[in-house]
Amino acid sequence: MVQYLTNNIRQIRYITGMVSIALMVISLVAFAAKGLNMGLDFTGGMVTEVQVDKTLNNNDLIEVLKPSLGEFTSVTHSDQEGRWIIRYPVPEEGAQSPDISSILANISHKVDVISNSMVGSQVGQDLVDQGGLALLISMMCILGYLCFRFEWRLASGSLLALIHDVVLVLGFFAITQMEFNLTVFAAILAILGYSLNDSIIIADRIRELLVAKQSTPIEEINDQAVIATFSRTMVTSGTTLLTVAALWIMGGNALEGFAIAMFIGILSGTWSSISIGTVLPEWLKLEPKHYLPSEVDSAP
Repeated sequence: MVQYLTNNIRQIRYITGMVSIALMVISLVAFAAKGLNMGLDFTGGMVTEVQVDKTLNNNDLIEVLKPSLGEFTSVTHSDQEGRWIIRYPVPEEGAQSPDISSILANISHKVDVISNSMVGSQVGQDLVDQGGLALLISMMCILGYLCFRFEWRLASGSLLALIHDVVLVLGFFAITQMEFNLTVFAAILAILGYSLNDSIIIADRIRELLVAKQSTPIEEINDQAVIATFSRTMVTSGTTLLTVAALWIMGGNALEGFAIAMFIGILSGTWSSISIGTVLPEWLKLEPKHYLPSEVDSAP
């Protein structure tokens, strides 16, 4: 496998680069056409806390609640055993409010409604605004760091790789119309940090090789940088993917969106740092002279 990569790494970089661009276009079109299916965290809804039999689990409750409360019903465990928090859409105007106690009575001997409240759409809009601001501030801080750490041609590859990862996750949720809630948004912020770390490792290696091998073409420099960091990338990404996969399988409905977003982000972050992060600087004509000290004219 390593020998194959060594002999064909440039072709792999170019192919994955074209695939990445195509996936970005598809994701942007899907996002513009269908938009995101915002969850109750953003749109508002009903929140009911109940106490039921301790033997019941999340899947038992979801199975009986969804037919009556709607597809976007979510159930999370509270701070005590047998206590659950149920979130579901506000009933349409004129429709009768569902009786949670009667629904859960089919599977639980005892049902106590602890609290019942409504989260208004204004609160949801505030979350959208604050979330967008958090994402913008994160991107601006990352942009400032990249401009300080690397020459702009090399920094642009890392920045586009970050944008690529976020766009792919948003495109996936737009195409599948899975619920986009606060946990998914938290995953996007985590993906930014993870992908940035991967891109910086490769970019740092490219910078070192540019200075050490000034007569080597940039295409070969990028090939050598990817090969030198490949084992580290595979170990890091592989172990992280195993952790996220375990979270996806065992985390239940509440963490499903987070785990899926992280899984996609880690995969795309791994190949985007190799493809986009190295191909774009080539297109922008990155050369060793951009990292060499400028000559000072000693003439009086």
